[in-house]
Amino acid sequence: MRRIGDRSNFVSQTEHSNEVISVAWSPDGKKLASGLKDGTVIIWDARSGQIEKTLKGHTGWVGSVTFSPDGKKLASGSSDKMVIIWEEENGQIERILKGHTELVLSATFSPDGKKLASGSKDRTVIIWDVESGQVEKTLKGHMNWVKSVTFSPDGKKLASGSWDRTVIIIDVKSGQIERILRGHTLEVNSVTFSPDGKKLASGASDRTVIIWDIESGQIERILRGHTDWVMSVTFSPNGKKLASGSLDGTVIIWDVRSGRIEKTLKGHTDWVRSVTFSPNGKELASGSRDGSVKVWDIQTGKELITLFVFFHSLFTFYDSKTFIVEVEKGDLVEIGSEKERWLREKGFYDLARFGR
Repeated sequence: MRRIGDRSNFVSQTEHSNEVISVAWSPDGKKLASGLKDGTVIIWDARSGQIEKTLKGHTGWVGSVTFSPDGKKLASGSSDKMVIIWEEENGQIERILKGHTELVLSATFSPDGKKLASGSKDRTVIIWDVESGQVEKTLKGHMNWVKSVTFSPDGKKLASGSWDRTVIIIDVKSGQIERILRGHTLEVNSVTFSPDGKKLASGASDRTVIIWDIESGQIERILRGHTDWVMSVTFSPNGKKLASGSLDGTVIIWDVRSGRIEKTLKGHTDWVRSVTFSPNGKELASGSRDGSVKVWDIQTGKELITLFVFFHSLFTFYDSKTFIVEVEKGDLVEIGSEKERWLREKGFYDLARFGR
Protein backbone atom coordinates (compact mmCIF):
# COMPACT_ATOMS: atom_id res chain seq x y z
CA MET A 1 0.00 0.00 0.00
CA ARG A 2 1.10 3.57 -0.51
CA ARG A 3 -0.40 6.82 0.70
CA ILE A 4 -1.18 9.68 -1.62
CA GLY A 5 -3.33 12.79 -1.52
CA ASP A 6 -3.49 16.54 -1.33
CA ARG A 7 -2.89 18.79 1.64
CA SER A 8 -6.29 18.13 3.22
CA ASN A 9 -7.10 14.55 2.27
CA PHE A 10 -5.37 11.27 1.64
CA VAL A 11 -6.28 7.75 0.71
CA SER A 12 -4.32 4.54 0.75
CA GLN A 13 -4.47 2.47 -2.40
CA THR A 14 -3.05 -0.62 -3.99
CA GLU A 15 -0.40 -0.30 -6.70
CA HIS A 16 -2.96 -0.99 -9.42
CA SER A 17 -3.51 2.63 -10.44
CA ASN A 18 -4.10 3.22 -14.13
CA GLU A 19 -1.29 5.43 -15.38
CA VAL A 20 -2.24 8.65 -17.16
CA ILE A 21 -0.06 9.18 -20.22
CA SER A 22 -1.77 12.09 -21.97
CA VAL A 23 -4.30 14.84 -21.25
CA ALA A 24 -6.13 17.41 -23.40
CA TRP A 25 -8.70 20.18 -22.90
CA SER A 26 -11.66 20.59 -25.21
CA PRO A 27 -11.68 23.92 -27.09
CA ASP A 28 -14.57 25.24 -24.96
CA GLY A 29 -12.77 24.30 -21.74
CA LYS A 30 -15.69 22.25 -20.46
CA LYS A 31 -14.14 18.80 -20.91
CA LEU A 32 -10.86 17.04 -20.26
CA ALA A 33 -9.68 13.91 -22.02
CA SER A 34 -7.08 11.53 -20.63
CA GLY A 35 -5.31 8.65 -22.35
CA LEU A 36 -4.50 5.71 -20.10
CA LYS A 37 -2.06 2.85 -19.92
CA ASP A 38 -4.88 0.29 -20.12
CA GLY A 39 -5.89 1.56 -23.57
CA THR A 40 -8.95 3.58 -22.59
CA VAL A 41 -9.72 7.24 -23.11
CA ILE A 42 -11.77 9.00 -20.45
CA ILE A 43 -13.69 12.21 -21.09
CA TRP A 44 -14.42 14.17 -17.94
CA ASP A 45 -16.55 17.14 -17.04
CA ALA A 46 -13.76 19.57 -16.20
CA ARG A 47 -15.75 21.38 -13.52
CA SER A 48 -17.53 18.57 -11.66
CA GLY A 49 -14.87 15.92 -12.21
CA GLN A 50 -17.47 13.37 -13.25
CA ILE A 51 -16.83 10.94 -16.07
CA GLU A 52 -18.87 11.68 -19.17
CA LYS A 53 -17.58 8.85 -21.35
CA THR A 54 -15.14 5.96 -21.30
CA LEU A 55 -13.90 5.21 -24.81
CA LYS A 56 -12.68 1.71 -25.54
CA GLY A 57 -11.17 0.67 -28.84
CA HIS A 58 -7.40 0.53 -28.47
CA THR A 59 -5.51 -2.63 -27.57
CA GLY A 60 -2.43 -0.79 -26.30
CA TRP A 61 -1.66 2.21 -24.12
CA VAL A 62 -2.86 5.61 -25.28
CA GLY A 63 0.09 7.94 -25.63
CA SER A 64 -1.72 10.93 -27.11
CA VAL A 65 -5.18 12.51 -27.03
CA THR A 66 -6.28 15.65 -28.85
CA PHE A 67 -9.57 17.40 -29.58
CA SER A 68 -10.38 18.79 -33.02
CA PRO A 69 -10.58 22.60 -33.16
CA ASP A 70 -14.41 22.52 -33.20
CA GLY A 71 -14.49 20.02 -30.31
CA LYS A 72 -16.65 17.56 -32.24
CA LYS A 73 -13.92 14.95 -32.66
CA LEU A 74 -11.24 13.44 -30.47
CA ALA A 75 -8.19 11.61 -31.76
CA SER A 76 -6.10 9.13 -29.81
CA GLY A 77 -2.77 7.54 -30.74
CA SER A 78 -1.74 4.24 -29.23
CA SER A 79 0.97 1.63 -28.91
CA ASP A 80 -1.34 -0.60 -30.99
CA LYS A 81 0.01 1.37 -34.01
CA MET A 82 -3.37 3.01 -34.68
CA VAL A 83 -4.95 6.43 -34.46
CA ILE A 84 -8.65 6.39 -33.64
CA ILE A 85 -10.89 9.35 -34.44
CA TRP A 86 -13.91 9.43 -32.12
CA GLU A 87 -17.18 11.33 -32.32
CA GLU A 88 -17.08 13.31 -29.08
CA GLU A 89 -20.85 13.64 -28.70
CA ASN A 90 -21.66 9.92 -28.67
CA GLY A 91 -18.25 8.39 -28.01
CA GLN A 92 -18.42 6.23 -31.13
CA ILE A 93 -15.47 5.42 -33.36
CA GLU A 94 -15.66 7.48 -36.54
CA ARG A 95 -12.52 6.20 -38.18
CA ILE A 96 -9.46 4.05 -37.50
CA LEU A 97 -6.25 5.23 -39.15
CA LYS A 98 -3.75 2.50 -39.96
CA GLY A 99 -0.43 3.26 -41.58
CA HIS A 100 2.29 3.27 -38.96
CA THR A 101 4.33 0.12 -38.44
CA GLU A 102 5.21 0.88 -34.82
CA LEU A 103 3.81 2.64 -31.74
CA VAL A 104 1.97 5.91 -32.34
CA LEU A 105 3.41 8.37 -29.83
CA SER A 106 1.75 11.64 -30.79
CA ALA A 107 -1.26 12.92 -32.72
CA THR A 108 -2.55 16.42 -33.39
CA PHE A 109 -5.19 18.12 -35.55
CA SER A 110 -4.36 20.97 -37.89
CA PRO A 111 -5.87 24.35 -36.92
CA ASP A 112 -8.64 23.98 -39.51
CA GLY A 113 -9.37 20.41 -38.40
CA LYS A 114 -8.99 19.01 -41.92
CA LYS A 115 -5.69 17.25 -41.34
CA LEU A 116 -4.22 15.15 -38.56
CA ALA A 117 -0.54 14.46 -38.03
CA SER A 118 0.85 11.48 -36.14
CA GLY A 119 4.37 10.63 -35.03
CA SER A 120 5.62 7.11 -34.42
CA LYS A 121 8.37 4.84 -33.20
CA ASP A 122 8.72 3.90 -36.89
CA ARG A 123 10.55 7.25 -37.30
CA THR A 124 7.91 8.74 -39.61
CA VAL A 125 5.28 11.44 -39.46
CA ILE A 126 2.05 10.77 -41.33
CA ILE A 127 -0.29 13.56 -42.37
CA TRP A 128 -3.84 12.24 -42.77
CA ASP A 129 -6.94 13.65 -44.43
CA VAL A 130 -9.47 13.60 -41.59
CA GLU A 131 -12.59 13.31 -43.74
CA SER A 132 -11.41 10.39 -45.86
CA GLY A 133 -8.95 8.82 -43.45
CA GLN A 134 -6.41 8.55 -46.26
CA VAL A 135 -2.68 9.19 -45.95
CA GLU A 136 -1.76 12.52 -47.57
CA LYS A 137 1.96 12.37 -46.87
CA THR A 138 4.47 10.16 -45.09
CA LEU A 139 7.36 12.31 -43.91
CA LYS A 140 10.79 10.86 -43.28
CA GLY A 141 13.86 12.54 -41.89
CA HIS A 142 14.27 11.50 -38.28
CA MET A 143 16.73 8.79 -37.29
CA ASN A 144 14.84 7.66 -34.18
CA TRP A 145 11.35 7.65 -32.63
CA VAL A 146 9.15 10.65 -33.40
CA LYS A 147 7.87 11.48 -29.93
CA SER A 148 5.88 14.68 -30.57
CA VAL A 149 4.21 16.54 -33.45
CA THR A 150 2.53 19.94 -33.55
CA PHE A 151 1.11 22.26 -36.24
CA SER A 152 1.92 25.95 -36.33
CA PRO A 153 -1.09 28.21 -35.58
CA ASP A 154 -1.53 29.03 -39.28
CA GLY A 155 -1.29 25.34 -40.23
CA LYS A 156 1.52 25.94 -42.72
CA LYS A 157 4.29 24.32 -40.70
CA LEU A 158 4.60 21.09 -38.75
CA ALA A 159 7.23 20.50 -36.09
CA SER A 160 8.34 17.06 -34.97
CA GLY A 161 10.51 16.23 -31.97
CA SER A 162 12.50 13.02 -31.96
CA TRP A 163 14.66 10.78 -29.86
CA ASP A 164 17.40 11.55 -32.41
CA ARG A 165 17.73 14.79 -30.37
CA THR A 166 16.47 17.06 -33.16
CA VAL A 167 13.39 19.08 -34.00
CA ILE A 168 12.41 19.17 -37.67
CA ILE A 169 10.28 21.97 -39.14
CA ILE A 170 8.33 20.84 -42.20
CA ASP A 171 6.39 22.78 -44.83
CA VAL A 172 2.98 21.09 -44.72
CA LYS A 173 2.01 21.81 -48.34
CA SER A 174 5.20 20.50 -49.93
CA GLY A 175 6.25 18.04 -47.24
CA GLN A 176 9.78 19.40 -47.46
CA ILE A 177 12.06 19.99 -44.50
CA GLU A 178 12.53 23.71 -43.85
CA ARG A 179 14.87 23.50 -40.92
CA ILE A 180 16.46 21.07 -38.49
CA LEU A 181 16.93 22.43 -34.97
CA ARG A 182 19.86 21.02 -33.02
CA GLY A 183 20.58 21.97 -29.42
CA HIS A 184 19.38 19.24 -27.10
CA THR A 185 21.91 16.68 -25.90
CA LEU A 186 19.37 13.92 -25.30
CA GLU A 187 16.00 12.78 -26.63
CA VAL A 188 13.35 15.39 -27.52
CA ASN A 189 10.03 14.37 -25.94
CA SER A 190 7.71 17.30 -26.65
CA VAL A 191 7.35 20.25 -29.01
CA THR A 192 4.83 23.11 -29.12
CA PHE A 193 4.43 26.34 -31.10
CA SER A 194 3.69 29.64 -29.41
CA PRO A 195 0.24 31.08 -30.21
CA ASP A 196 1.74 33.67 -32.57
CA GLY A 197 3.81 31.01 -34.33
CA LYS A 198 7.06 32.90 -33.85
CA LYS A 199 8.53 30.61 -31.22
CA LEU A 200 8.75 26.89 -30.62
CA ALA A 201 9.47 25.19 -27.31
CA SER A 202 10.97 21.74 -26.96
CA GLY A 203 11.38 19.61 -23.83
CA ALA A 204 13.96 16.86 -23.64
CA SER A 205 15.56 14.13 -21.59
CA ASP A 206 18.52 16.45 -20.97
CA ARG A 207 16.23 18.12 -18.37
CA THR A 208 15.97 21.36 -20.31
CA VAL A 209 13.36 23.30 -22.24
CA ILE A 210 14.63 25.21 -25.27
CA ILE A 211 12.74 28.15 -26.75
CA TRP A 212 13.59 28.59 -30.43
CA ASP A 213 13.10 31.52 -32.79
CA ILE A 214 11.28 30.01 -35.77
CA GLU A 215 12.43 32.54 -38.38
CA SER A 216 16.14 32.21 -37.62
CA GLY A 217 16.16 28.69 -36.17
CA GLN A 218 18.34 29.97 -33.35
CA ILE A 219 18.05 29.20 -29.65
CA GLU A 220 16.37 32.10 -27.91
CA ARG A 221 16.54 30.73 -24.40
CA ILE A 222 17.37 27.55 -22.48
CA LEU A 223 15.25 26.93 -19.39
CA ARG A 224 16.80 24.90 -16.58
CA GLY A 225 14.94 23.90 -13.44
CA HIS A 226 13.86 20.28 -13.71
CA THR A 227 15.95 17.49 -12.20
CA ASP A 228 14.80 14.76 -14.59
CA TRP A 229 13.52 14.30 -18.15
CA VAL A 230 11.10 16.94 -19.45
CA MET A 231 8.20 15.01 -20.98
CA SER A 232 5.71 17.71 -21.99
CA VAL A 233 5.69 21.42 -22.79
CA THR A 234 2.82 23.78 -23.60
CA PHE A 235 2.40 27.54 -24.09
CA SER A 236 -0.42 29.46 -22.42
CA PRO A 237 -3.05 30.84 -24.83
CA ASN A 238 -1.56 34.35 -24.62
CA GLY A 239 1.98 33.04 -25.09
CA LYS A 240 3.32 34.72 -21.96
CA LYS A 241 3.74 31.53 -19.92
CA LEU A 242 5.10 28.09 -20.63
CA ALA A 243 4.42 24.95 -18.61
CA SER A 244 6.63 21.88 -18.48
CA GLY A 245 6.02 18.47 -16.90
CA SER A 246 8.85 16.19 -15.87
CA LEU A 247 9.79 12.77 -14.59
CA ASP A 248 10.84 14.62 -11.42
CA GLY A 249 7.12 14.74 -10.57
CA THR A 250 6.75 18.50 -10.86
CA VAL A 251 5.18 21.02 -13.20
CA ILE A 252 7.03 24.28 -13.72
CA ILE A 253 5.35 27.48 -14.93
CA TRP A 254 7.85 29.72 -16.71
CA ASP A 255 7.72 33.38 -17.70
CA VAL A 256 8.54 33.24 -21.41
CA ARG A 257 10.03 36.71 -21.72
CA SER A 258 12.47 36.42 -18.80
CA GLY A 259 12.88 32.64 -18.71
CA ARG A 260 12.35 32.69 -14.96
CA ILE A 261 10.38 30.18 -12.96
CA GLU A 262 7.07 31.64 -11.80
CA LYS A 263 5.81 28.58 -9.92
CA THR A 264 6.73 24.98 -9.28
CA LEU A 265 3.63 22.85 -8.83
CA LYS A 266 4.11 19.89 -6.54
CA GLY A 267 1.47 17.30 -5.81
CA HIS A 268 2.07 14.34 -8.07
CA THR A 269 3.83 11.37 -6.54
CA ASP A 270 5.31 10.05 -9.79
CA TRP A 271 6.27 11.11 -13.31
CA VAL A 272 4.35 13.95 -14.94
CA ARG A 273 3.86 12.88 -18.54
CA SER A 274 1.51 15.50 -19.96
CA VAL A 275 0.56 19.13 -19.33
CA THR A 276 -2.00 21.36 -21.06
CA PHE A 277 -3.41 24.83 -20.44
CA SER A 278 -7.14 25.43 -20.42
CA PRO A 279 -8.38 27.56 -23.34
CA ASN A 280 -8.82 30.60 -21.07
CA GLY A 281 -5.30 30.18 -19.68
CA LYS A 282 -6.46 30.28 -16.06
CA GLU A 283 -5.99 26.58 -15.34
CA LEU A 284 -3.57 23.84 -16.21
CA ALA A 285 -4.13 20.08 -16.28
CA SER A 286 -1.37 17.55 -15.67
CA GLY A 287 -1.42 13.79 -16.11
CA SER A 288 0.85 11.48 -14.19
CA ARG A 289 2.11 7.97 -13.82
CA ASP A 290 0.65 8.12 -10.28
CA GLY A 291 -2.76 7.54 -11.88
CA SER A 292 -4.05 11.09 -11.47
CA VAL A 293 -5.10 14.09 -13.47
CA LYS A 294 -4.70 17.33 -11.54
CA VAL A 295 -6.19 20.69 -12.44
CA TRP A 296 -4.26 23.68 -11.10
CA ASP A 297 -5.14 27.34 -10.64
CA ILE A 298 -2.39 29.18 -12.53
CA GLN A 299 -2.59 32.37 -10.48
CA THR A 300 -2.38 30.72 -7.05
CA GLY A 301 -0.65 27.45 -7.95
CA LYS A 302 -3.22 25.50 -5.94
CA GLU A 303 -4.86 22.24 -6.91
CA LEU A 304 -8.48 22.75 -7.87
CA ILE A 305 -9.38 19.12 -8.43
CA THR A 306 -7.57 15.80 -8.50
CA LEU A 307 -8.88 12.79 -10.41
CA PHE A 308 -7.53 9.32 -9.70
CA VAL A 309 -8.08 6.43 -12.06
CA PHE A 310 -7.87 2.80 -10.97
CA PHE A 311 -8.68 -0.47 -12.70
CA HIS A 312 -12.01 -0.73 -10.88
CA SER A 313 -12.64 2.71 -9.45
CA LEU A 314 -11.78 6.36 -9.55
CA PHE A 315 -11.08 8.75 -6.70
CA THR A 316 -11.77 12.47 -6.89
CA PHE A 317 -10.53 15.04 -4.37
CA TYR A 318 -12.39 18.34 -3.95
CA ASP A 319 -10.64 20.40 -1.29
CA SER A 320 -12.15 19.04 1.95
CA LYS A 321 -14.22 16.19 0.56
CA THR A 322 -13.27 12.82 -0.88
CA PHE A 323 -15.36 11.04 -3.47
CA ILE A 324 -15.24 7.75 -5.32
CA VAL A 325 -16.55 7.15 -8.80
CA GLU A 326 -17.21 3.85 -10.52
CA VAL A 327 -15.56 3.94 -13.93
CA GLU A 328 -18.26 1.85 -15.60
CA LYS A 329 -21.11 4.15 -14.58
CA GLY A 330 -19.41 7.44 -13.74
CA ASP A 331 -21.61 7.94 -10.66
CA LEU A 332 -20.27 10.27 -7.98
CA VAL A 333 -20.28 8.48 -4.63
CA GLU A 334 -19.60 10.23 -1.35
CA ILE A 335 -17.62 8.42 1.31
CA GLY A 336 -19.85 7.16 4.12
CA SER A 337 -22.86 6.64 1.86
CA GLU A 338 -24.66 3.33 1.36
CA LYS A 339 -23.24 3.06 -2.16
CA GLU A 340 -19.72 3.54 -0.86
CA ARG A 341 -20.18 0.77 1.70
CA TRP A 342 -21.61 -1.50 -0.98
CA LEU A 343 -18.59 -0.84 -3.24
CA ARG A 344 -16.27 -1.65 -0.37
CA GLU A 345 -18.09 -4.90 0.41
CA LYS A 346 -17.99 -5.99 -3.21
CA GLY A 347 -14.25 -5.32 -3.39
CA PHE A 348 -14.43 -2.79 -6.20
CA TYR A 349 -11.75 -0.72 -4.51
CA ASP A 350 -9.42 -0.78 -1.56
CA LEU A 351 -9.79 2.30 0.61
CA ALA A 352 -7.79 1.88 3.78
CA ARG A 353 -8.01 5.37 5.28
CA PHE A 354 -9.32 8.81 4.58
CA GLY A 355 -9.16 12.01 6.56
CA ARG A 356 -9.24 15.76 6.59
